[in-house]
Amino acid sequence: MSQEKVNNRWFVVLGAILIQLCLGTIYSWSIFTPNLLATGWSKLDTQIIFAVTLASFTIVLFFSNRRLLIIGPHRMARIGGSTLGLGYFLAGLLQGFGFWPVLIGVGIIGGAGLGITYCVPISVGMRWFPDHKNFITGIAVLFFGMGVLVGVEMAGDWGGLLHRWGLANTLIIYGLAFFLLIYSGSTWMHMPSNLWSPPVDSMPPSSPLDMKNEDFSIIEMLHTPQFYLIFLTFTLSAGAGLLAIGLMQLYPLEALQRSGYGAAQASTIAATAQAVFFGLANGFGRIVWRIIGDWLGRKRAILLMMITQGAVLFSFPSMVGNENALYLGTALIGFNFGGNFALFPALTADEFGKNSVSQNYSLIFFAFGVGGLLFPILGGILGDMGLFSFAFTLGGLSCILGAGCCAIIFPPHLEDVHKPLSVHGFLQQIHIADHATDLEKNNP
Repeated sequence: MSQEKVNNRWFVVLGAILIQLCLGTIYSWSIFTPNLLATGWSKLDTQIIFAVTLASFTIVLFFSNRRLLIIGPHRMARIGGSTLGLGYFLAGLLQGFGFWPVLIGVGIIGGAGLGITYCVPISVGMRWFPDHKNFITGIAVLFFGMGVLVGVEMAGDWGGLLHRWGLANTLIIYGLAFFLLIYSGSTWMHMPSNLWSPPVDSMPPSSPLDMKNEDFSIIEMLHTPQFYLIFLTFTLSAGAGLLAIGLMQLYPLEALQRSGYGAAQASTIAATAQAVFFGLANGFGRIVWRIIGDWLGRKRAILLMMITQGAVLFSFPSMVGNENALYLGTALIGFNFGGNFALFPALTADEFGKNSVSQNYSLIFFAFGVGGLLFPILGGILGDMGLFSFAFTLGGLSCILGAGCCAIIFPPHLEDVHKPLSVHGFLQQIHIADHATDLEKNNP
């Protein structure tokens, strides 16, 4: 696309914000769950919708990443926005028919729309802001995280859509809003021309460390134990967070009412906890954990994040029935959950090369879909059994197990890819890596 398509590159930032706010509402699904329970749904039914949305999003994202430059970001954003809007519109239109229309509309079609659109704002922003990569990435992830705030509050206290218009009409309104906002944001989703470059004096100095590590192809990456350790770590970390997100309305509503709060008051507190405290912390966590990862090294940062998240999830059942403690707990869960999306792409680059990180991380990101498919469903099953506390305990255990997997990740080498690796050889390489120079610390 030619440079003339975007007269001022800062409009790209505005377009990215509009799109990311819409996409981030994926984490606000639980605001609808009490209304669905009131129509006869089980807790498992509500979590299946969330799980299928996450799985559809992840699968479609893998393929859309590879079609972005062929289709073009402007057109892809409009296709994705139309698909996302259509899914919610159909779900609202047919919601009275029960579970399957919502599963197909929100889960399959809506999730696909998220996957089509997700890669556009960051890819375009990085091309227009090679001199401010951290800034544009920070803006994108911040507003994606803050999409929860908009999604929850428009349905709840700010917009009062669920109270005034009911569940079906709210889904229809969301579908129309997604279409209009993403369509508007897509106006500036054009790549700069090959001749375009930012002001010379704004470019950061290049570092020889940027080319220090080896670049692995996807096939070469699949031949390393590091890939499977990172994949499992990401699955457990993301899955534990998504389990908590899926239950972030249902569990507090019950716990607060058992503690003496009225139904209306409990609903307001639970919505505030998810929208304001989780939403803002989720957005800022993506930025802060990136800084921590640069400081400590990505592996150490992930270990710290997962141990902290495990401790919070273990403690959450004792916090959920108190307003202030609930706010603190949801903020910490959101803050740590956001760190996944700052640290795992960077760890992938550290382990398998910066030049191949886009293709390699697109495969590792399937871990998010696996965790998103399994853990919310598990949470729904345990919720129907009245075992909310046990669900969060399992989430905490998953984080501790994931931290253990992360602890034994060591830098791979291309010459070892095709060598058979015994358990003894694997442990020996860990021992050698523990006494070698810390690549993450010296090459953030």
